[in-house]
Amino acid sequence: MPSTPQLTVPSPASAGRRSEAIHRFLVKPADAGVVGSVDGGKLLEWVDKVAYAAAAQWSGTYCVTAYVGNIHLDRPIAVGELVELHASLVHTGRTSMHILVTVYSTDPTRVKPVQSAQCLTIFVAIDDDKRPVEVPQWQPVTTLERERHGQAHARIAVRKRIEEAMAAQHYTAAGTAPSATLRFLAAPSDINWGGKVHGGRTMGWIDEAACVCGADWAGRHVITSYFGGIRFYRPILIGHAVEITARLIHTGPRSMHMSVHVTSTEAHSDEPELAAHGLAVVVALDENGKARPVREWTAVSEEDRALDAHARHLIELRTLVEPFTPADAVPDDAEPNHFRAPSVR
Repeated sequence: MPSTPQLTVPSPASAGRRSEAIHRFLVKPADAGVVGSVDGGKLLEWVDKVAYAAAAQWSGTYCVTAYVGNIHLDRPIAVGELVELHASLVHTGRTSMHILVTVYSTDPTRVKPVQSAQCLTIFVAIDDDKRPVEVPQWQPVTTLERERHGQAHARIAVRKRIEEAMAAQHYTAAGTAPSATLRFLAAPSDINWGGKVHGGRTMGWIDEAACVCGADWAGRHVITSYFGGIRFYRPILIGHAVEITARLIHTGPRSMHMSVHVTSTEAHSDEPELAAHGLAVVVALDENGKARPVREWTAVSEEDRALDAHARHLIELRTLVEPFTPADAVPDDAEPNHFRAPSVR
């Protein structure tokens, strides 16, 4: 029987720790995707960074991305807009931190930002030996915190059902559905300060592969409108051979559902290992920026039909997820000067 990993308990108490982080910046032309607005992959990179900041400052140690929950891209974000990402702790497990990230964006000349997206992320704290480390327990105080804490806890059971359903599926050569594969070596520019490819970059690759497959099926450029639960299984290091395969598993009237697997292979190994897996829904846009109808994909093989049924089942399961209670107003910095340049005296 394998031994249970030993956990390291951090000595500092939670008193005085910050449970929120805010990132604020203007969207640059380099942030735009092929359709002119910020694509889903870039947005997920931003989400991952602000969520990491919140997790690291609460735990007081290095953290790794374990899961990124369902994220709907409610409105496109254009170049020149002011973006604010608010990451708030909503639940703690023994070694995990559940961070809710809300994305606001607006023309900087306007007063009130508009919510563009929201998703739940889960980070695990680790020590210098890469072992899980216990985190200080967070307790909700305000009414909004208590509501969100309950909603985060309720999602655990639904998320487990979704993960079990995803793990039960088979992706083999028996499938006949359209697919797209990207292959490359992980470069030094892909890694984070911990020496590994950061979760946001991996999610950007997932977005790219899904869009390549979707564009091939739709015959035009597509954008991602939704990401299902993205689960991370192992780190990717510099020099790993990375392979991302997106496979169409279901079409709706205006949507294409993609299952995307990320594998990586070490230089001295011939066996690829699963690094991440998630679902993405992409849409093709018409001249007015609205989702246009897409041709229906018909499942042919038994595996195709099983995956199509799986996609429909996931749609049903996600209806069980209660949305997080929105804030009455866009949160302001808890400490106004914390994220701003010091005043000149």
